Amino acid sequence: MEGIQHPIPRTVEEVFSDFRGRRAGLIKALSTDVEKFYHQCDPEKENLCLYGLPNETWEVNLPVEEVPPELPEPALGINFARDGMQEKDWISLVAVHSDSWLISVAFYFGARFGFGKNERKRLFQMINDLPTIFEVVTGNAKQSKDQSANHNSSRSKSSSGKPRHSDTHTKASKMSPPPREEDESGDEEEDDEQGAVCGACGDNYGGDEFWICCDACEKWFHGKCVKITPAKAEHIKHYKCPSCSTSKKIKA
Repeated sequence: MEGIQHPIPRTVEEVFSDFRGRRAGLIKALSTDVEKFYHQCDPEKENLCLYGLPNETWEVNLPVEEVPPELPEPALGINFARDGMQEKDWISLVAVHSDSWLISVAFYFGARFGFGKNERKRLFQMINDLPTIFEVVTGNAKQSKDQSANHNSSRSKSSSGKPRHSDTHTKASKMSPPPREEDESGDEEEDDEQGAVCGACGDNYGGDEFWICCDACEKWFHGKCVKITPAKAEHIKHYKCPSCSTSKKIKA
């Protein structure tokens, strides 16, 4: 275990600094120092653990003997699995367990020193802004961020109770009925759902019915009410409902 005594972190910033130092040490062990790490994890030895230290170093050592330990312990016996699987897979497995251990140590400090809800949230956000060890050693860090951005973008497009429109509509948005929110929704979203009615007949939408949106007035209509089929809608770039079409003719 750790032979050098390190200052005990007591604030969110200090805990995060401790987390970042240990994380840097573990990344070194599993990347630049991987050959040295591999040889130290001899399956013939007793149960070994990989420790990341706050000063950005690492060590492979036996677990502490005291029970319960002063800090949460890393995965035990990582050396036993070394020769039973591909080196790349073994390194990835150790990385996953190392990520788990780092989180447990950080929130152990948070619990020990009475972090409140806002402090815990801030700590997690600071930690979450960093790629995981697994992402770093497997080369998936950049890909993970891109996927997260795409996921957030998709959520923002589908989060409102009623569809929002821009000057240019896609065919898919024309043909989709007003979405329903099934999870956490406020009163405002519920009112929006209740107001999503056909501009022609006044009936509420049904999930199995085809709807189309007018690009002019932004009202939704049953396809059957305005005599538009899904196949026909595919060839319409800018749809105008009968009322908007009539208004345009009158003005002309």
